[in-house]
Amino acid sequence: MISTVQEFHYRVLWPAAGHFPGHHRSRRGESGFEFRGHVPLLDAPDPRRLDLHASLRDPFGQWIVRVYSQRKSVPVYLLADLSASMGFVGAQRKLDVVADFTESLAYSACRTGDSFGFIGCDEAVRSDFLLPLTRAKGAGTGLGAALRGFQPDGRSVEGLQQAHRYLSRQRSLVFLLSDFHFPLSQTESLQATLSRHQVIPVVIWDAAEFSLPSGSGIAYLTDPETGQRRLIWLRKTVRKKWSGQRRQRQTKLEELFRGHHLKPLFLTHGFSADAITAHFFS
Repeated sequence: MISTVQEFHYRVLWPAAGHFPGHHRSRRGESGFEFRGHVPLLDAPDPRRLDLHASLRDPFGQWIVRVYSQRKSVPVYLLADLSASMGFVGAQRKLDVVADFTESLAYSACRTGDSFGFIGCDEAVRSDFLLPLTRAKGAGTGLGAALRGFQPDGRSVEGLQQAHRYLSRQRSLVFLLSDFHFPLSQTESLQATLSRHQVIPVVIWDAAEFSLPSGSGIAYLTDPETGQRRLIWLRKTVRKKWSGQRRQRQTKLEELFRGHHLKPLFLTHGFSADAITAHFFS
């Protein structure tokens, strides 16, 4: 099954500081492949790296060697909103998109040499969707199956505010998956708790969320997050106002994330590994 999972490529914006070898550039190590500078032989005792020209120029007459940075790994997390609104079914079920993303990220992290962790939240951090950092091959397979069979009923995303406690102390790459249908003030405070990490907000939407029932007359609309029902009259002015909700919401989210120097990724047509790779390299 793991061979059918799509792989995507990502990159981090800081020099990796892990202890395990990996794919990402760092400023650590002595015998990698990227030249970092010169140090005395006693600080990096590898005569194979001896630089005679640098040694002759040294005012203290020391033997000088070249040092090369080693590529390192980083922790990679998927922080997922599992509240009731993520159970919405349109062209696709939102949680199925989350499941595809989870399997792909776990596989991609394994291929890159990084460790992978998963934190699922609704009203609290869910212990049944909590995976500590692992390097196990296929770690996302079980999570993907569990997400596809999960029926969310959480009435809030308060657990996301506590998720930072489960992240590594080491700076990490964090994919934050949600539909972000909660107040912008909550999104703002959530970003503050994750500020020490590189965060990639992934907004999962479906076109059916932003469309009204056909026809005219009176209709009931239900908020999937709170369960509250509202009676509305489907007149032309309501339809016109409703049609612009998606664009307005996207603009507000983009402005908020831009204030934190973040670039959100909008997935509105299901999971796409190519779209995620393009997000990092475009």
